[in-house]
Amino acid sequence: MPFTADDVRRVLGEGAAPPLDNTVKHASIAALLLPNRDLLFIRRAEHPGDPWSGHVAFPGGRLEAHDDGPRGAAIRETAEEIGLDLTTANYLGALPPLRPISGMSLLVHPFAWALDVEPDLHLNAEVQSVHRTSIDALVEGHERGEMPFSWAGQELVLPRVDFDGVRLWGMTLRVVDELLHRLDGRGLGLERPRGKRG
Repeated sequence: MPFTADDVRRVLGEGAAPPLDNTVKHASIAALLLPNRDLLFIRRAEHPGDPWSGHVAFPGGRLEAHDDGPRGAAIRETAEEIGLDLTTANYLGALPPLRPISGMSLLVHPFAWALDVEPDLHLNAEVQSVHRTSIDALVEGHERGEMPFSWAGQELVLPRVDFDGVRLWGMTLRVVDELLHRLDGRGLGLERPRGKRG
């Protein structure tokens, strides 16, 4: 069954932020649902020392002192990175904040918007390219599989999704899977079903 923006809104929270924990840094990301139900992703430009260099991600970045809270940071970062103004977009809600598995002292706040028209994007130097895949393909598990990953002396197996010539994994896929599980109740990460092409 195809999922709509109204379905996404139904499973998300309002995102009313409690007081921020000042002992950690904060960042925000914007999940963007396009008119044809594609989710929009960026591929970050490659920079030495950037832990997310070259990764597929949602637009977003660190919370700054002048931002109107985490949601304001997501709006600002989206405007800076891909030239898209979310102030009049259809706000859908938020998912719970999450931390990187690396143990980095960072809390990431995911928010979601639906766009009524195809966006005219203008990428800044932080963004190498933009990519999209349908929320339906993600629900159905198309191109979903596993990948080896070495971290802290351990050999791990992580979920991944390949689409449009890029690989979705890590924290961004954790956000996607949280949304998918809320929509269909079929699990997170390696628990999620794989489609025929996965």
